Amino acid sequence: MKPLGLVPLVTAVALSLALGVHVARAQLEGADRGVPPIDSSSTFEVGGIEVDVVAESGARARFEGWRRAQLAGWKSLWARTNARPVSEAPNLASSSLDAMVSGIIVESEQIGPKRYIATLGVLFDRARTGRLIGVSSSSRRSVPMLVIPVMRSGSTWQSFESRTAWQQAWARFRTGSSPIDYVRTSGSNIDPLLLNFAQTRRPGRGWWRLLLDQYGAAGVITAEVHLRRLFPGGPAIGTFVARHGPDSRRLGQFTLRVENGAAIPRLLDEGIRRMDLIYSQALAAGALRPDPSLVIEAALPVEELLEQAEETPTLPIRLDAAPVQTGAARTFSIEVDTPDADAVNRAELAVSRVRGVTSALTTGREIGGTSRMRVTFTGDGAALRGALEAQGWSVRGSGDDLRMSR
Repeated sequence: MKPLGLVPLVTAVALSLALGVHVARAQLEGADRGVPPIDSSSTFEVGGIEVDVVAESGARARFEGWRRAQLAGWKSLWARTNARPVSEAPNLASSSLDAMVSGIIVESEQIGPKRYIATLGVLFDRARTGRLIGVSSSSRRSVPMLVIPVMRSGSTWQSFESRTAWQQAWARFRTGSSPIDYVRTSGSNIDPLLLNFAQTRRPGRGWWRLLLDQYGAAGVITAEVHLRRLFPGGPAIGTFVARHGPDSRRLGQFTLRVENGAAIPRLLDEGIRRMDLIYSQALAAGALRPDPSLVIEAALPVEELLEQAEETPTLPIRLDAAPVQTGAARTFSIEVDTPDADAVNRAELAVSRVRGVTSALTTGREIGGTSRMRVTFTGDGAALRGALEAQGWSVRGSGDDLRMSR
């Protein structure tokens, strides 16, 4: 029998490697991927305001319609924030409303010679409106939650592999008024390989820890939609499932329907609004806590570390390089300067990296001001301050009250 030559074998291996590189490159290349999310952390949004105005001209009617939308949006925002009837909302002067409004969203409009009919949305500046509507800095807000939007159309599940209507809906969703701190990615670069549908069904905690650290999040939510079209251009039915955690625990499910394909974007926008309500209710009920298995386990006591060092002398443990805090756990109140939303995420990530921290919860989130955190730490204030300063933070204060800034 003639022996198999080495040259064909090497050629086959080289060809396999070349094909593997080509497939990996094909997964990342392409221009139909990536939708930058809207930064809505500095605004409050009120949508669905219907106006019908008649004036001497179409332009005048439109101007008057926008002014009425501003007043109606202000009253709706005040009532929603204070859980009071809209009729009790205070009236504001037009100049005050103009100062608070940062934009008008035209959802639909019809302009005639002397009439203006439209459905509008109003964006209010958070810094100028917060005090008037009674929003305090101690309002409850979730930890940063990484969002993975998963869509099934036909028989294929996908997240960021290609640009989908579901991903676009999440990108244009304005999160400023939500108590959930959503971490939305654009879906470009390495995102399609890391945040795919298979990852949402993978329970391994080690890989999840790496992903959450990569994207600056403390938890994960999976937003699923199964979109079915009865026939091209005809009615569409969307089944939405809100999931949470690395085990994709189901929090709620609902179904919506539209009568034609042109209304699918509106269907998806309404689906996200209802999903946000499900997550908000779960947060209020305490069901949206971060999974404890995603938190890096606390270090072993010094005695056990010494015993392990004696048993395995080939792997010495340098206790001076990574000191272990011992003693009773204490709760610290930390104030941090947060000029933008990223500053809050950086502060939470820095505190969570400190060895000995068992929990870190943002109790007051104020973009453009001072946010507050409640931290449980095994050790004294000097040790916590030193660990934060080692990461480049400036820490002031004494006792259980500290203030950190860059």
